[in-house]
Amino acid sequence: MAANTLLIELGVEELPPGALSALAFALRDGIAKGLEEAEVPFGATKALASPRRLAVRIDQLADKQPDREVEKRGPALAAAFKDGQPTKAAEGFARSCGVSVDDLIHLETDKGTWLGYRERQQGESVQQLLPAILTSAINALPVPKNMRWGASRIEFSRPVHWLVLLYGDRIVPASVLGLEAGRTTLGHRFHAPQPIDLAHADDYESALENAYVLVDLERRRERIREQVLAEAEVHDAKAVIDEDLLDEVNGLVEWPVALAGSFDERFLEVPAECLISSMKANQKYFHLLDTEGKLKPQFITIANIESEDPQQVIYGNEKVIRPRLADAAFFFETDRRQTLESRRPALASVVFQRELGSLADKAARSEIVARFIAEKIGGDTSAAARAAQLAKCDLVTEMVLEFPELQGIMGTYYARHDGEPEAVAQALHEQYLPRFAGDGIPQTQTGLALALADRLDTLTGIFGIGQRPTGAKDPFALRRATIGVLNILIKGELDLDLRELLELAASQHRDLPKAEGLVDEVLTYMLDRFRAWAHDEGLPVDVYLAVRARPVTRPLDFARRLRAVHRFGQREEAAALAAANKRVSNILTKQQHDGNSAVDGDLLSEEAEIALANAIADCRDQVEPLFREADYAQALDILATLRAPVDRFFDEVMVVVDDDAIRANRLALLASLQALFLEIADIAELQQ
Repeated sequence: MAANTLLIELGVEELPPGALSALAFALRDGIAKGLEEAEVPFGATKALASPRRLAVRIDQLADKQPDREVEKRGPALAAAFKDGQPTKAAEGFARSCGVSVDDLIHLETDKGTWLGYRERQQGESVQQLLPAILTSAINALPVPKNMRWGASRIEFSRPVHWLVLLYGDRIVPASVLGLEAGRTTLGHRFHAPQPIDLAHADDYESALENAYVLVDLERRRERIREQVLAEAEVHDAKAVIDEDLLDEVNGLVEWPVALAGSFDERFLEVPAECLISSMKANQKYFHLLDTEGKLKPQFITIANIESEDPQQVIYGNEKVIRPRLADAAFFFETDRRQTLESRRPALASVVFQRELGSLADKAARSEIVARFIAEKIGGDTSAAARAAQLAKCDLVTEMVLEFPELQGIMGTYYARHDGEPEAVAQALHEQYLPRFAGDGIPQTQTGLALALADRLDTLTGIFGIGQRPTGAKDPFALRRATIGVLNILIKGELDLDLRELLELAASQHRDLPKAEGLVDEVLTYMLDRFRAWAHDEGLPVDVYLAVRARPVTRPLDFARRLRAVHRFGQREEAAALAAANKRVSNILTKQQHDGNSAVDGDLLSEEAEIALANAIADCRDQVEPLFREADYAQALDILATLRAPVDRFFDEVMVVVDDDAIRANRLALLASLQALFLEIADIAELQQ
């Protein structure tokens, strides 16, 4: 079976840059899936793309499906013949196979003998299979929005202009999206506009590079990075490369050329975040920092052309950015004419959620919760209350309306300008921390209180109106809010009771349709999210299950138990003690034990049970102070010494005996053993 390279290229008008990578990889995966389903062997696959094309290269693609032996089963032998002559059932089966009854065979099975037919089926060629595979893959693309063009009724993300479908050096005949497959592609729109005839699929990338198109997504992306860093070094600056921006720029160019431009220094009077947001969002520029980490009045843009006069390109970009930065400066100056305090009434007309009221309502609820938390953690309750009052005021400023990603950041600048206490100003930014996985948490007590209060208000409110997240739908980002609360409480080492906080937050809402059982529902949801948190921390699921089995409602305490149990699980005694606890649990359940763990020493007679009782008593004396100090790791180290007396007990002692008093006493002994471990976790779960 011969093999060769397959090249597929769909030429289009400029695709949406944010969707380019997703479309390219989806096309590759769709083609690969189709080939796998057709059982055609192939080697490595590669997604290739530029703004004007989606392409896939598949190496070592077999030229056909493998031949297959196909077996068909017909009627049972008893029904196939009567008096030695074939019945209509036998004749009909033979006709369906295209042969005579004499050509049929007998198939022996566990259920008897049947008429059958066996033939060798020739595999279809790649040329026959590809048109349908390609059509199916294109139809399945996650196109953001389809469009039509001209008089055609064909739909795609952008108008399509050419189709290349080469298997080695041969064109695969196909008609897709109204295009007939060929071997002709196009290079750069300006540098190499002439058609390019590809002699072989293997020539594709080099031919396009000669025509000023870097079609390899990753290679083009890294070239942009290298050029930006090199250009920054020339200007004695450090380039800040935002990966999302890098991806977007990569989707905008075919032949990247980095150029540095500048803007008026007077714009540096505007907060750097405003200028950076404007440069990134509007112009797709990379900003530069000086040696002290301050914004320089320079930027790097990526052109899609090697200009003979690059200075003209730079001048054009400088001319375009000037009014954008002027807008940012105008917004900043205009916003500062009005204090955040004066904007509070405007929050009453901004809906947070239809059933939960306005942003003013949310601020009032959060104020009470933030004040309570601040008091609990030794913070300034007045600062926490003030921060809650002003928390959402920057949402109605011109700057944040233009650049929503600056919420909180602008609040901090405006609060400082208004003369608010520094703790209040900083908290306005910190309320949104952590914003994503791995992000930092608030560093001030006021920020911690506000960040917790805001999220707890959202969680109880949204659950209270019955909009719990389901499947992939989480429009209010409650999963992220939950992980944020857990991270704040754990990394901030705040030993707060989540149930208590939820009860207070829930009580601030009025007339919630799902108020009954609300706190328990939200608490369960949040503690269940510890599974994801534990996974991110590298902790096994059985460790999470062991701690989750206990009624622990303080996240910091929960995390301490997780780490202690994980450490305990590495000990050689862990497996035996986990199995023993599982056995204890089964015995107590089967015997319907009432939970009594008071052991009568006078009823202990066998050496093994006396030794276990003494060991448990000795351990209890040592670990009870450790439980109070939440030193679970050391407590489990001490409990690990119970392995030998526990093993001996089960080897030598019969628990379920006829004497009711002795049986009850031994069950109490096991209950006392179990109770010691349950002070930390149900280590029987480590058996999972």
